[in-house]
Amino acid sequence: MKDVYYSTVKQITNVLLFVEGVSDAAYNEIAEITLEDGTTVTGQVLDSRNGIAVVQSFGETRGMNLEKTKVRFTGSTAKLSVSTDMLGRIFDGVGKPRDGGPQIYSNEQIEITGSPINPTAREEPSEFIQTGISTIDCMNTLVRGQKLPIFSGSGLPHNRIAAQIARQAKILGQSEEFAVVFGGIGINSEEANFFKRELEETGALSRSVVFLNLSSEPSMERVILPRLALTAAEYLAYTENMHVLVILTDMTNYAEALREVSAAREEVPGRRGYPGYMYTDLSTIYERAGKINNRKGSITQIPMLTMPGDDITHPIPDLTGYITEGQIVLSRELHRKGIYPNVDVLLSLSRLMNQGIGKKNTREDHRNVSDQLYSSYAAGKDLRSLTEIVGEEALSESDRRSLKFADLFEENFVKQGYDEDRSIDKSLDLGWELFSTLSKNDMKRIKDEFIAKYGKWKE
Repeated sequence: MKDVYYSTVKQITNVLLFVEGVSDAAYNEIAEITLEDGTTVTGQVLDSRNGIAVVQSFGETRGMNLEKTKVRFTGSTAKLSVSTDMLGRIFDGVGKPRDGGPQIYSNEQIEITGSPINPTAREEPSEFIQTGISTIDCMNTLVRGQKLPIFSGSGLPHNRIAAQIARQAKILGQSEEFAVVFGGIGINSEEANFFKRELEETGALSRSVVFLNLSSEPSMERVILPRLALTAAEYLAYTENMHVLVILTDMTNYAEALREVSAAREEVPGRRGYPGYMYTDLSTIYERAGKINNRKGSITQIPMLTMPGDDITHPIPDLTGYITEGQIVLSRELHRKGIYPNVDVLLSLSRLMNQGIGKKNTREDHRNVSDQLYSSYAAGKDLRSLTEIVGEEALSESDRRSLKFADLFEENFVKQGYDEDRSIDKSLDLGWELFSTLSKNDMKRIKDEFIAKYGKWKE
């Protein structure tokens, strides 16, 4: 550990300190910033060149005295002490306990930046995860080791959906339970209390590790928190052989903090002021999900983000969609109708769905039922627009059935209770019940053998 203190802070810009006369500071090296009154703040080196070290402060920089602020470079990068003692604990945005419990002491300390998984070492995800939510299980299936984000909007119940998934997620035919690592990034006190209450009341806190950065706390903690959460998850998954579900909310707050740092460094901005390297930066978080050959554990990741202005083409959801294996999109229209969970199945997608469904994983008719539900619901929604112009009286009998199907689909299939845990068989059977309101001739995406076996038409 270095004992040299630098009193050569020449500039403080927002969250950055520019320290002159530094020749050996390393990228990502941890710095200790001592203020005029003796208090210390942790920082991290973002850049070091031409004798100037740029230090990102994880604490408040307002009121810092340039002449009396000292910086010490510790010679080590950011590490997290990891242990199974972390389960049942709540930490802040820099890994310190915020539940009144003791600090985690362990001989094992892991760099929070993590290491990319060698593509040849990745095991292809293939195990169906039952969330108990029909719109996900039946139509946008989650597979163990997948990264499947939730695209939401301000005021929509994405936190409730994430809590329901964390509570209900299971692998069929196995008694394993998920360890949950929850990362709250710049969330408000109400959201933080909701997640703590949900985990405590369901008994899930005992198998959870929680990291919380509140909106009132330093924004720079939002940059480091996801990496702390994923470091804990990697330890539990690959050292302790646990199956871990990582929930990160809200990634929009993370991206805003990233933009704040970029602006302070006076970097050339990219789309809408976000740094040009945001795609690469987000991938260092999302790509830490997966399964590794010959390792029992796995990491399944559900990052959540609120789309500014409900704009799915905004850089944050746009880049996230490129990196992840699909997305669950929440609908404001369904939310206004009082439908929960308000998943827009037509905009949602799970790219790994085919690897986790079928006779060996769920049921033989799964793919066909999903395709027919998509087709019939899309046709019904199109007819809603048409009836606004020509009126329902102008529709054919077949069109009227399709129009009715769209309403029944939303009310009976999409809509379910917050505490309702539907099995995949229940979800598929609900689909067949909806099909019985249509004609057999409308079943163009289902094999005849499945119609004969599962069909519920009255002869």
